[in-house]
Amino acid sequence: MERVLIADDHPLVRDGLRTVISVAFDQTELFEASSIAEAQAVIEREGDFDLVLLDLNMPDADGFAGLATLRARFPSIPIVIVSGAVESGLVSAAIAHGAAGFIPKSLKRSAIVAAIQSILAGDVFMPEEFRIGAGDGGEGVDIRRRIATLTPQQRVVLGLVVAGKLNKQIAFELDVSMTTVKAHVSAILGKLNVYSRTQAVILANKVHFVAAARD
Repeated sequence: MERVLIADDHPLVRDGLRTVISVAFDQTELFEASSIAEAQAVIEREGDFDLVLLDLNMPDADGFAGLATLRARFPSIPIVIVSGAVESGLVSAAIAHGAAGFIPKSLKRSAIVAAIQSILAGDVFMPEEFRIGAGDGGEGVDIRRRIATLTPQQRVVLGLVVAGKLNKQIAFELDVSMTTVKAHVSAILGKLNVYSRTQAVILANKVHFVAAARD
């Protein structure tokens, strides 16, 4: 790991993460940002990063809007949510919005390092208690990984499909053509490895999928 961006509006949190990473990954170049706008500027100025550690609550973004913005602008960079709030719906929603992982701020330093190493190895990290849903045999993790491959616009469309909208209604709401909607739905089915809208809805509901925010 060569370059990491720590995006958090609290200096003490940034200092803590900087210390953890600099000790465990001593050759890593660290950058900081205190807002989504600043994070965008840093990435655009400095180029590619191996990892972005993003606080869920940033001053210039509500909910997952910041994550969605960075994912849309820089889709190849793994973005990990680092949050003080930890609950099942929040973790699932973060993964569904394309986060490469969800790291609670309450984790011990060694656990944070292990989580980062897991993400760098290609895994989607989440707290132990949320890795396998009750009785799903790990199915929830697999579903979240499939959803994480969707583009921001495809996640919006999936959310509308889950809400029971027809293609023509989706086209109207998003102000796009029916052809565009059909293309998105087809891509969604392919990425989720299902053959119908009904199957896609069932999968999404299993992980309490939350649609990406729309401008």
